[in-house]
Formats: sequence, structure tokens, C-alpha cells
Amino acid sequence: MTRYYTKVCNFYYGKESRLLVKKKKTLPLNGLNEISFDQIEIISRRSKKRYKIYELNQLSKSLRRKISLDLKNIIKIKKSFSNLNFKNIPNMMGVLNLTPDSFSDGGKFVKNNKGTKHAIEMIRSGANIIDVGGESTRPGSKAVNVKIEWNRIYKILNTISKKIPISLDTRKSEIMEKGIKLGVKIINDVSGLSYDYNSINILKKYKTSFVIHHMQGSPENMQNNPSYKNELLDIYDFFEEKIKLLRSMGIKHNKIILDPGIGFGKNLKHNMNLISKISIFHTLGFPILVGISRKRFIKEIAKKNDSKNRIGGTVASSIYLMMQGVQILRIHDVNELIQGIKVFKELLKN
Repeated sequence: MTRYYTKVCNFYYGKESRLLVKKKKTLPLNGLNEISFDQIEIISRRSKKRYKIYELNQLSKSLRRKISLDLKNIIKIKKSFSNLNFKNIPNMMGVLNLTPDSFSDGGKFVKNNKGTKHAIEMIRSGANIIDVGGESTRPGSKAVNVKIEWNRIYKILNTISKKIPISLDTRKSEIMEKGIKLGVKIINDVSGLSYDYNSINILKKYKTSFVIHHMQGSPENMQNNPSYKNELLDIYDFFEEKIKLLRSMGIKHNKIILDPGIGFGKNLKHNMNLISKISIFHTLGFPILVGISRKRFIKEIAKKNDSKNRIGGTVASSIYLMMQGVQILRIHDVNELIQGIKVFKELLKN
């Protein structure tokens, strides 16, 4: 039996979008009149075809029923949680690495309360939440034990987690539980809750918001010739199967975020395909998080124009993702990105 997937496309924005939604010529993406669409692409592993919304009656009864259910997920309003406001996108997840070896800023915020100061700066610049990590998951990195990871992050969590919304970037259930008890709002596990099976029990116990992140392999080997039959559909299937597993294990709430894991077991082609077609994941009905900040794919495209912080490539990618309705961006340079988005949104008004 052929499996079909629904991807929204042909978007409208701002004033034009609001007018078209009012006239019922477009449908609002995630319930937001600021972004709407009037076409979908129906995809299988063998073919794909675009349809205008008013053409869907041409489809078979069974396929029309499937597409109708998908559209309900796509247009429904996403409820806000954990200081994330899905009525005003994109939300900013500021990155705070408290590791000596992260790919971009390893060791920079480890000493002299620099981490606390930087977290406060990012919130003041407009970040909604700060993602704190004590274990590098850059390509080639190895796992550290619980004691080392906790010692790196405990002080800052104990200092600011009651004052600033915190997401905790960890794969270990023991770290998750300790962080939640200190006030952590979201668990962001790059393994997709596969590294430590007890993680799911912890999330169920505390009813904590969390990210389902896709990664092929582990940080140590994920970039050793990653391959997929179809990265877009394979990762869609991964999310769907993981959600079914979580439901079967008793996690009933919808405070779930999906992250396709740009750069985690993907080459340039995989990353570009995922970013350019990111709107397919709206069909699953959960907010989407994407981390493109300073990633290697920017260097691979820019080549001789690469720069240390890759702000240009980060801003360009982020605006594209915002235009596809992505709700959360994981970002190092919060102030610069918010500046770029404010200017872009202002231009859309004219």
C-alpha cells in the first residue's frame, strides 16, 4: 500500500496573507493569519504532485480523508508552553555551551560567571529560553560521565533556572531529573530519547516539555558517511514512530517539539533538502525547532567567504525557516538574528 505525505507550499505573508485568509482563498499555517498557503504537495516514495486547495476533491475518497486529517494538524493553533509563544514566531532558543570542546564556542563561557552573564544578555536581547549544555555533541565527540556533565552545569542552573526559562541539552536521565528539580522547563536530548531509555520515564513522571531530536548514529560516528533512502521521509517516519512509542508509554501531553537535527548524521545535500522542505513536518501537528546557527553547511556553501561566526548564513537560513512557519530557532547570536528578523518583518508590511 502506498504511503502518502502532505507538505504545505505556496505561502503568503503579512497583509496579503491576512486578506486572503479573510476571503477564504488561503488557509492559515498553524492558525496564524500572518502566514497562509493555498497549495499542498502530496508525496510518496515514488512520486510527488502539487494541488491547489480547491482541487482536493479530485482525489480518491480515502486519500481525501487522509489529506483532510493532515490539514487539521497543519492549520490548528499550537498552544504556547515553557515561555514559548507560538502566536508570534520565531521564538529564540539561545545557546549556552558550558563545555571545553563544543564546535563553536567551547570553553568561552566556563569561567568567572561568564555563562550567567551571557544567559542574561541573550534574554535581554529577546531570547525566549536558554538551552544549557554540559556535554559536547559536535561531530567526533565522545560521551562524558554524569558527574563531569553535572559539575559543568549545576552552578548556573542553581543560579538562574528560577529566574530565566531554561532548556537542558542532555542525553542522560539522571541529569534530566536533577535539572527538572531545579526548574528546567524543557529537555532537549539530541539522541531523540534513545541514549538512555529511562529518559522517557523521567519525562512522564514530571510531565516536562521536551524535544524529539533526530540523529543518525551517535556524535562520535554520525558524520561517517551518513545515508538515507529519503532523508525527508525517513525522518518524518522517525518522528511519527517515536510519538507512537511515547504515547504507548504513557506520555499524553502535547508539549512536544520536533527537531530534524541539521548536521547530526547529515551531509550538505541532506541538510539542504531538510531546510528547503521543512514545512512537511507541520503535518505532524507539533512545533518545529531547527538549529542552524554557525553550522558546517554554511561553510560548505560559502567556501572562501566563510567567517568565524557565520552570522550571514545563519540569518539567511533563519529567515527562510521563519517563512516556512518554523516556530523555534536555536541560535548563538541572538541579538544579531533578532535585528535581522525585525528589519525583514518591517519590510513585509510595505
